[in-house]
Amino acid sequence: MAPLLPSYRDASVPIASKADFDPARFAGRWYQIAAYPVPFQNGCASATAEYAPRPDGTLAVRNTCLGPQGDPIRAITGTATPDGPGRLDVELSGVPFSAPLWILWTDADYRVAVLGQPDGRAGWILARDRRLRADLRAAARTVLEFNGYRLDALRETPPG
Repeated sequence: MAPLLPSYRDASVPIASKADFDPARFAGRWYQIAAYPVPFQNGCASATAEYAPRPDGTLAVRNTCLGPQGDPIRAITGTATPDGPGRLDVELSGVPFSAPLWILWTDADYRVAVLGQPDGRAGWILARDRRLRADLRAAARTVLEFNGYRLDALRETPPG
């Protein structure tokens, strides 16, 4: 059973995943630009997420959380299994439950992505670069807000 975490999303607002999501283009390293607080990232100064295609159609996942001096303080690996257009079911090692992860939006070049859990307990703005242009940051925040997420709880992640 999943631990009870706060929801950062208004459940009465419809939420939609990216219908034309392309896992191959999504693969690679992403830098966390902003996120809603989750226990794994307590004390993190910066974070990355890496996705790699596997022969069985799933994606290998590796999330790394870095300390203030750039020292790795945590890493967790797992598998993301496609579960519909723009929807992944993520299982992480050492975590006794899986969680849905929806890709809410990417820009046309897959340089920026907005991800969230439909129950609103987590959400992220990711980018291929450590820093994100102001217009793309604003677009990503708009996607979260459109999908019912509270922007007041979103925390900027230092570029590390």
